[in-house]
Amino acid sequence: MTRDTSRCAVPADVLNGYGQIYLREPLDADVHDLKARLRQGDYSKPFVMDDGAVRSLHFSPAFVQSAMSLDQPHALNLAYTRKMMGFLLFLPRPKHVVVVGLGGGSLTKFCHGQLPRARITTVEKDEDVIGFSDFFDVPAQDERMRIVHADAVEYFATTEERADVILLDGCDACGIAPEFGNPRFYQNLRARLQPRGILVANLVGPPDVHKMHRRLIADTFPGQVIVQNVATEGNRVVFAFNDPWRAPDWSVIERDARKLARRHGLDFPAFARKLQRSYARQVLGSSGDEPDAMISMRRS
Repeated sequence: MTRDTSRCAVPADVLNGYGQIYLREPLDADVHDLKARLRQGDYSKPFVMDDGAVRSLHFSPAFVQSAMSLDQPHALNLAYTRKMMGFLLFLPRPKHVVVVGLGGGSLTKFCHGQLPRARITTVEKDEDVIGFSDFFDVPAQDERMRIVHADAVEYFATTEERADVILLDGCDACGIAPEFGNPRFYQNLRARLQPRGILVANLVGPPDVHKMHRRLIADTFPGQVIVQNVATEGNRVVFAFNDPWRAPDWSVIERDARKLARRHGLDFPAFARKLQRSYARQVLGSSGDEPDAMISMRRS
C-alpha cells in the first residue's frame, strides 16, 4: 500500500496545546476553516499533535488514541499496550500476530521489533490512519509485516488465515469500535485462532460498553477468560484462550517472566503477579467482574 504523506500543519495552541497539529489535508487547504472545526470538535478525521517530545494520534481533541515518545519511538508509552503484551507469558513464540487497529503503530512496531520470527498483520479500516503510519515510524511492509486496509468485521468473516494471537485494539472517538459489539464478530475471531491461540482485547469506553464486550467474549470463550484492569488509564484488557481448560502453573509463569523481561524490556514479573491476583479473585468470584470471567490455558 502506498503511503500518502500529504499533510498540512496548524499551531497546537488552537487546542490549548504546544507545538503543531498535523492534518491529512492538501497544503492549500483553508487553515482558518480547519482551525474553527478543530476548536468546535467538528473535524471528523484523525489528526496528530506533536509537542516536540511526544507525538500523539487523536480521533477527537479529548481522546488520545496512541502516543509515541520521539526519543523512544518503538517503546510502548501507554500502560494498556504493555499489558496487552502479557500474552507472551502464555505464548512466548507466536508465529503470526494479527493487530486490529493500527493507530500510531505502537503494538505493530513492538511486535515487529521484538518478535523477529513472527509475521505481523495489521488490519486498519481508516485510510487516514494508515496515511500517518510513516509519521509514527511504522516499518515498511515486507514479507514479514503488512498492513491490510479493511474493516475488521469483514476481514475476519472472510479471511482463511490463522493467527496465534489477535490483539484487538480497534477504537473510534468514543472507545472500542461499536461494530465489534456482536456475537458473530467474536465467533469469527475465535474461528481464526490457532488451537492454542489467544485473543487479547483492549476495552475502552463507558462501563456498559465494557460489560457488554466482556459478556460477548465470555460467551464465545466460556470458562477461558481473564480480565485485567488498567487502573491508570481506565481500560480493561481481556485475555481469552482457545485451549481446553487447564489451571495455569503460576510458578512456571513467574520463572519465565524474568526471562521475558530480559528479552523484551517489559516488566513481565509484575504482569504475572497482577494476572495471578486477577485470576484468583475471578475464580473465587470475589471481584467486581462477572463470575464467568475465568481462565484456561496450556503453555507452549
